[in-house]
Amino acid sequence: MATGFVCHELYMWHNTGNWAQVFPPGLTIQPGTHAENPETKRRFRNLVEVSGLLDHLVQIKPRAATVGELARVHTSEHIAHIKRLSDAGGGDASQLTPLGAGSYEIALLAAGGAIAAGEAVASGAVETAYALIRPPGHHARPELGMGFCLFANASIAIRHLQATGQVARVAVVDWDVHHGNGTQAVFYEDPTVLTISLHQDNLFPPGSGSLAETGAGAGNGYNINVPLPPGSGIGAYRTAFERVVLPALHRFAPDMIVVASGFDASGVDPLGRMMLSSAAYREMTRMLRATAETLCNGRILMTHEGGYSEMYAPYCGLAVLEELSGIKTDIADPWEPLMAAWGGNELQPHQAAVIDAAAALVTRLPAAR
Repeated sequence: MATGFVCHELYMWHNTGNWAQVFPPGLTIQPGTHAENPETKRRFRNLVEVSGLLDHLVQIKPRAATVGELARVHTSEHIAHIKRLSDAGGGDASQLTPLGAGSYEIALLAAGGAIAAGEAVASGAVETAYALIRPPGHHARPELGMGFCLFANASIAIRHLQATGQVARVAVVDWDVHHGNGTQAVFYEDPTVLTISLHQDNLFPPGSGSLAETGAGAGNGYNINVPLPPGSGIGAYRTAFERVVLPALHRFAPDMIVVASGFDASGVDPLGRMMLSSAAYREMTRMLRATAETLCNGRILMTHEGGYSEMYAPYCGLAVLEELSGIKTDIADPWEPLMAAWGGNELQPHQAAVIDAAAALVTRLPAAR
């Protein structure tokens, strides 16, 4: 089972500036680093190399996406806005979404990296692929960059694969701790793309990602949100997969599964309040791989999104890549024994109630013919 891997040093050069995690510094806020900085991604890539796994992955060279490819998703005004800010030396794409000089070109390379990985999966050159790209994309709306995201990388890749006839039906599974509002907005009226987001209830964006948001027009029923309560662990996520994600995938029968892969639902992430460990991400990946083998010849594309623990996100990423590739390294997660013993990992009644409501939505999803 060949697994492709996209990464490029320029992804680490996207400059989010001198912030205090998610707030601009000033006389009352001491300067620091922005939450979305290169370190988690660089450490993820470095751990993959140190583990020896990098030698077994198929290296996929990214290319810059064209403006035409971006325009399948984004308005011309938004594309021009990001370029103008980048050319001027930097700015804020919207509230709390900084970029620096050259970020436009780096964002093109990120979107192009997702496209290149998607094409490798669609063509059969690899069965699965992980695009370790930056800046992230799942919050970017057609008309707006937000939540650290400039362009909607996964959505751009999906639209490219559809436009070139490489896939017809795509399912997106977003396990980032924040709602995949941008992906939802792109495909909200489209019955050819099923979007599923598992996220912490009402974390970001505020007021986004409720059970009631199910799609519109021809896309009604093709958008499923699972807004899990804060403190959810593997018990809740496992049940959500078994009762919502996997049944929806079987009902929809996609040609490819795309995963918006954020590691900010980990138990030590500074921007989320969930309790997942690397073993949890490994288990979710295993379930998706088995489902993909049944439904779409194993084809899975993962695009990197959030995850802000420099210490822990790399272990979650390595677990996912090990499961995608079927190659287990000798690297042990030092936090796993501690996290496995935390109280509350089992499914709780208030979590089950949300999952029950989301499972009811699956029955509204039209079955593939």
